[in-house]
Formats: sequence, C-alpha cells, structure tokens
Amino acid sequence: MRQLKLIWDFYGPNAKRTAEHHEIHLKEYITLEQLDIKITGVETISDVHTFAFLVVNEANMKPLRDALKPHRGQVFAEK
Repeated sequence: MRQLKLIWDFYGPNAKRTAEHHEIHLKEYITLEQLDIKITGVETISDVHTFAFLVVNEANMKPLRDALKPHRGQVFAEK
C-alpha cells in the first residue's frame, strides 16, 4: 500500500522551532483520534525553511487532509 507524506511548511528565522512545535500538535491529534500513524517528523531544508510531516496510508489520506489542511503532500519513500 502506498504511503503519503503530508507536509506543513514553515519559513523564517523561527521555522525550525515552529515546525517542532507543530509536530507536537500532530502527535496530540494522532493520540486524540486514536489513529494508527507511526511516522511523524521534522526536516530542515535551510536556515529559513523547515517542515513538519506525518505519513499516512493513501487510503486514509483524504479525511486527514481535510481535517488538518497540510500545505502539500508527496509519496513517502523510506530512506
């Protein structure tokens, strides 16, 4: 089953701290809604661009996308 990475982008000098804080809220949502989501994280692109993400099965993506309103998404490929 294909997995998708839902992404929230943050820009500016506080982007990393903001993305880390957003990940906390994503984890709280996962717990509150009792979702079977195991992968969340933060990735830094540059000094002024960091994003928070979670990985979801494609079949479960639409309700999460509608509820959480990510900025973008992409196919998830484990490293």
